[in-house]
Amino acid sequence: MITAIVLIKTSVDRIPEIAERIASLDSVSEVFSVTGTYDLIAMVRVRRHDDLAEVIPGRISKIPGVEATDTHVAFRTYSQHDLEAAFAIGLDN
Repeated sequence: MITAIVLIKTSVDRIPEIAERIASLDSVSEVFSVTGTYDLIAMVRVRRHDDLAEVIPGRISKIPGVEATDTHVAFRTYSQHDLEAAFAIGLDN
């Protein structure tokens, strides 16, 4: 699974509506409304690298009110959930 973190600039008067449209797209697992340079951050998860082009410039960027995107592709994913599962292997509860 390939994970991309998409930083999104939007029309500030439409952030909630744009976030909901992005969140409803296949391959988008979460959308965060944030402070700072960008208005939204979307987590995109796809099976193939080529699918990123379909989702990000093909769908997210075409939503009215999306002004710009900046995409970062993850090399590896580390999470507390993954660490807890790894340490729990072989333990009886």
